[in-house]
Amino acid sequence: MTPATLSAQEIAAALTRRVVGQEAAVREMSVAIAKKAAGLGVGHILLIGSSGTGKTTLMRAVEEMLASDARLAGRSAVVRLHANVLGEEAEAGRPGAAVFRRLLERAREQLGDAATREQVLERAGQGLVFVDEVDKIRAHVGGQPNTRGIRAQEALLTLMENEVVPVDLPAWLGGGSASFDARGLLFVCGGAFEGLYDAVFDRVTIGEDKGQLQPVTAVEDGKVVERLVFRLADWLRNDDLFEYGMTPQFLARFDAVVLLEDLGVDELVKIFLDNPDSGFQQTRAWFASRGIQFAISPDAVRAIARAAARQPRLGARALKEVFRRVVRDIEYEPEKHAAQSVFLLDLSHVRRALGDG
Repeated sequence: MTPATLSAQEIAAALTRRVVGQEAAVREMSVAIAKKAAGLGVGHILLIGSSGTGKTTLMRAVEEMLASDARLAGRSAVVRLHANVLGEEAEAGRPGAAVFRRLLERAREQLGDAATREQVLERAGQGLVFVDEVDKIRAHVGGQPNTRGIRAQEALLTLMENEVVPVDLPAWLGGGSASFDARGLLFVCGGAFEGLYDAVFDRVTIGEDKGQLQPVTAVEDGKVVERLVFRLADWLRNDDLFEYGMTPQFLARFDAVVLLEDLGVDELVKIFLDNPDSGFQQTRAWFASRGIQFAISPDAVRAIARAAARQPRLGARALKEVFRRVVRDIEYEPEKHAAQSVFLLDLSHVRRALGDG
C-alpha cells in the first residue's frame, strides 16, 4: 500500500487504541493525516475540550502512529509547544522562531546527523505542530485588550498562512538563512476554553436566545421529570469564540473546530483499566514490585468511575484523584492488607474511602 492510498479509517483504528470516547476528534484528525499522506492541502484543526477529555492523549497517539508507520515517516516530525511561547517570542521580535527550531531539531533526530540540509528542511516542512492551551492567548480578557494574546494570535496566524517564509538556520545546520516551505505543515491547536460553556449556556437560557433550549421529558426513579439537556456542540457559533477573544482572522485559518465530549462512566472505566498511565496500572505495578497481586472487582471499578464522572470538568484526571483517595492508605503498607500475596479491592473499600457508606 502506498502512502497516497492510506485511508482515514485505518488511521482512526490506530488512534482509537489510545483515545477513548472522542470519535469526532479522531475522525477529523484521521482525515487530515490521510490528506497529508496523499500530498493534498490540509486544513488546520481547533480542539475545544475540558481538561482531561483527551486533547494531549490524542496528540500523543498521533505522534506514536506517525513514528511507527513507515508509510508516514516523511510526515512524522511532531512538535508541541505552549501558546504563550508564541506571545513571548512575538514580544521579543522573533515570532515563530521556536516552532521552526523545534521542527528542525525533531527532523534531525529522526534523520540522523548525516542528513543533508535539504533533507532536514523537507522533513520539517511536512511536520505537525500541536499548540497547547491556545485559549490562553485571548485577544481580550475582562473587556480589556490583552497585548500578548493579540501578538501570539498574529504570530500563529502568520505561521498558518501556508507560505514560503525565511528562516534563520541553527549552527548545526550550517547557519545562515533558508526558505522554509510551510505549506505542508498541519497545525492542531487545543484548549479548555474555560468559561465558554457557561457563556453559551447563559445565551440560550437567559440571554438573547432565551427560550430556544426546550426541556425534555424523562423518567427518573419512576417519576416523570422535565430537565434541560445542553450540549455545547449544538449551540456554539463563531460569535461565541469571537467574544471569548479569538479574532475572526485567527479562526478563519481553521477548517475544523472540534468539541471534545465530556467522558461518561463507560469511557472512564475503559481509561481506568486500559490506559498504561492510569492510577490503576501504576498501583498494580507497585504491588507487583512487592510480590503482591493487586486485583479490583468490577463494581469497585464502576464506583470509582461514577465518582470521577461527577467532576466532568476534570475528565480523566478525576480518576487519579478519586483513586488516590481509595488506595492512599493501602499503598503505604501493601503487605499488611494482602492475603496470601493477593489483595482484592472491592466495593466496600471504595465506599469507605469515599464516604459513601
